[in-house]
Amino acid sequence: MAIKTNLKGAPGLPLNRIIAGDCIREMNALPEASVDLIFADPPYNLQLKGALHRPDNSRVDAVDDHWDQFSSFRAYDRFTRDWLAAARRLLKPHGAIWVIGSYHNIFRVGSALQDAGFWILNDVVWRKSNPMPNFRGKRLTNAHETMIWASKEAGAKYTFNYEALKALNDGVQMRSDWVLPICNGAERLKDEAGNKAHPTQKPESLLHRILVGTSNPGDVVLDPFFGTGTTGAVARKLGRDFIGIEREAAYRAVAGKRIAGVRRFDRDALEVSVSKRAEPRVPFGQVVERGLLRPGAELWSVNGRFKARVRADGTLVGHDANGSIHQVGAALEGAPSCNGWTYWCFRHKGKRVPIDVLRQKIRAEMAGA
Repeated sequence: MAIKTNLKGAPGLPLNRIIAGDCIREMNALPEASVDLIFADPPYNLQLKGALHRPDNSRVDAVDDHWDQFSSFRAYDRFTRDWLAAARRLLKPHGAIWVIGSYHNIFRVGSALQDAGFWILNDVVWRKSNPMPNFRGKRLTNAHETMIWASKEAGAKYTFNYEALKALNDGVQMRSDWVLPICNGAERLKDEAGNKAHPTQKPESLLHRILVGTSNPGDVVLDPFFGTGTTGAVARKLGRDFIGIEREAAYRAVAGKRIAGVRRFDRDALEVSVSKRAEPRVPFGQVVERGLLRPGAELWSVNGRFKARVRADGTLVGHDANGSIHQVGAALEGAPSCNGWTYWCFRHKGKRVPIDVLRQKIRAEMAGA
């Protein structure tokens, strides 16, 4: 299937399409350095030994599909190295990758990631709020999966929407343990016989958090193990372009039908909170150059205890102190540091107003330029 888009990507990219075929071969056929983010949910190589039954002897719909079976750890490691090499080739210099797995494979994948030159940023524990129980009662309930988030190389300027993730977490810094339910209910896709369309379908909430936090609208997101298309569905909603690769025809059919019914959120809804560190830097000197404050203007500390005067070069002179707005504020308060933008105020219509208002005025003009 193909979904039309107005967003621009690299030349020759099959944007918003599901590609049929082997992921390694198909990734190697795509243009180099053309993808912003990769989410990979590779085979876990579960090594199941026989059928799994519940205490009432009913059979558990476990992952016993042929695509999850490898002849040996050596064969699985070779497969992992090959697809990771293809993925690294596709990533832009500042691109990043997420890989999810269980205890069966994630440690082997993590080692291969590092060997391939990726730089691990975090491992994230997805703690399932409603995990499947351990029916045999011989081990702990396996209630989590592990995700590895890595940049293409050390020092890369990867995307991290810190403030957006903080907002998702009710104003608290997002941690590396995520409590989210497994895919169930109406979200769980079924085949014509009423069975699960895919045994390891991931919940949209998981991909929503990943894409909001580590990509931007218009980015190209690749999923080389597309399955029933969770990555594509969430990417489409959030205004990202996707490329899916899936070799199983049954999964491609389900994914195509699913994504065809997805509508993109409007542009305003796609905006997220931005870190102040990501905003354009505005030196206080620009406030003076622009005439928003004139040399000789008086500033007052937010607590009203101190006063300083603006100089032509954007520095301040106060009682026994001179220097930047930050240095003078810190010196007067006897503090190791000070945010001068929120510490100093000017008078406007009889009221004290933080000088940060003037910085925001300049930033707004820069954004509209």
